[in-house]
Amino acid sequence: MANEDPVLISPEAYNTEFAGVDHYLLDVRTPDEFNTSHIAGAHNISVDLIASRINELPTDKPIVVYCRSGNRSSQAAQILDEAGFTGVYDLGGTNQWTSAGYNLCIGC
Repeated sequence: MANEDPVLISPEAYNTEFAGVDHYLLDVRTPDEFNTSHIAGAHNISVDLIASRINELPTDKPIVVYCRSGNRSSQAAQILDEAGFTGVYDLGGTNQWTSAGYNLCIGC
């Protein structure tokens, strides 16, 4: 699943292509947004902190980023790409996730 540039991936494609695949799911919304609801299994680093916390991210597996609407995830994917990460996927936002019929984890 390695790629050179960030790839936009739909919720349906994510659930098909990443089922059973070791990857890092990164929610780039604020901690308050994340604590309200998020995709199960996600880690949270807000987009404004990505550059300063880049060393916390794995380099040996795909990274899938998302936010609420897709704007911040696009910014985060670009930051990761410019930092030399490969295997970066932009899932867009939780809006697309729920519109596709998938649930968010609330209080977990």
